[in-house]
Amino acid sequence: MTNILVCDDEKDIVNAMKIYLEAEDYNVYSAYNGEQAVKTVLSKEIHLIIMDIMMPVMDGIQAMIKIREQSNVPIILLTAKGEDSDKVLGLNVGA
Repeated sequence: MTNILVCDDEKDIVNAMKIYLEAEDYNVYSAYNGEQAVKTVLSKEIHLIIMDIMMPVMDGIQAMIKIREQSNVPIILLTAKGEDSDKVLGLNVGA
């Protein structure tokens, strides 16, 4: 089964994505900040990460840098940020 990690500080967003992904037979793990996401990636076999950038404790960019030290798992950034510089930064650190 494919394991997907959904990481966002908005619990409603995580819950909604979880409902849709589980309906398609994906196994979904939840994290609500970047630190939890890193811990999950280190302890579980994750096949895809969908992550917000703006989160407390550790933001998505910092989490992605930490994850890239250990894993090459695909990461999709789900964010309200739309500036080209934000897109380039996300791609440069591993999205």
